[in-house]
Amino acid sequence: MKNFKYQNATKIIFGRGMAGCVGEEIAAYGKKVLFHHYGDDFIRSSSVYQTVLQSLQAQGLEIIELTGVQPNPVLSKVREGIEICKREKVDFILALGGGSVIDSAKAIGLGATYDGDVWDHYTKKHVIQQTLPVGVVLTIPATGSESSAGSVITNEDGHIKLLGSNGRTRPVFAIMDPEVTFTVPRYPMAVGGVDMMSHVMERYFTCEEHVELTDRLCEATLRTIIHNLPRTLQEPTDYNARAEIVFAGNLAHNGLLDCGRVPDWSCHFIAHLLGGFTNLAHGATLSILTPHWMDYIYRNHIDRFAQFAVRVWDIPYNEADPEQTARAGIQALRDFWKSLDLPMTLSEAGVTCDRLEELAELVTEDGPIGSIQKLDRQDVLNILLASR
Repeated sequence: MKNFKYQNATKIIFGRGMAGCVGEEIAAYGKKVLFHHYGDDFIRSSSVYQTVLQSLQAQGLEIIELTGVQPNPVLSKVREGIEICKREKVDFILALGGGSVIDSAKAIGLGATYDGDVWDHYTKKHVIQQTLPVGVVLTIPATGSESSAGSVITNEDGHIKLLGSNGRTRPVFAIMDPEVTFTVPRYPMAVGGVDMMSHVMERYFTCEEHVELTDRLCEATLRTIIHNLPRTLQEPTDYNARAEIVFAGNLAHNGLLDCGRVPDWSCHFIAHLLGGFTNLAHGATLSILTPHWMDYIYRNHIDRFAQFAVRVWDIPYNEADPEQTARAGIQALRDFWKSLDLPMTLSEAGVTCDRLEELAELVTEDGPIGSIQKLDRQDVLNILLASR
């Protein structure tokens, strides 16, 4: 196990009806709030929107609304929010939504304290040291962005989608009410579950030895998602199943599962840019890429993949042929995602992409990616070609 430092300052406020305390939480930070959320009629007519708005008003907070966030949040909307924050001298940013809204809010918070272009943070030209505080009322369990250090933004100029990570951007609080997610449609719930599982697997597939505790935490989180995600799709108002999924999504990406180990992140690096090129939902790019990545590398890591099969999927260990066990685990993952009606190839997703060579070049422009196995440009291209 490697040395590590772990700190997560996000206050988690979990359970039924907790959105009503959001105004009280924000009041300690100032009086002027940028209320950032999706702009469609669904959010504005939802009970949680009304609850949040009334809670803010009850505290006498000045509210400036910013709407129009889209999946794969874009830099132009971030810049719009930054301009508002600077002009209006905003004290606090509240995100009502899922990962796209939260990531956009984090980026706005960074840019509001910086004299240059916030895109510098994502291209690693500048490390922004300050941010406006951000709070979250979560409506879609998926990305774990409600207490993570990262945000992903798409620059429409070239459709380049990049991750910016900075511990200062962790939201100061996240309100997570499973009942708020009851009305999330089937497909966003399914791709959100893929993102959660991928966040865990990016940590799980490591070369680091003697990490039994975090191995077991990863396995328990995956098994919880596998057990409860189909239940949430079959019965959207099953509170207990929703509660498990909402909490699992947070645990999958709050940094705890990183402790003492080196995560991989290859699939996410590729998926971010593939999503920028195709506008596919992030979870869909991961359902397509991940099994093909596993097919590409598992023979060099038979023990790790066999452990995944046995402990996560309850596949009997084949002592005479451990590779068969490893393959069975990969197939079990495929079968599970197929059962959720998720795409396994780009063609199944109705997407053709003629920029795969460019994508592979961009993914590896700073050198090979990955930890459990380094992938160069040709490796990435081979995985993308297999994913068509």
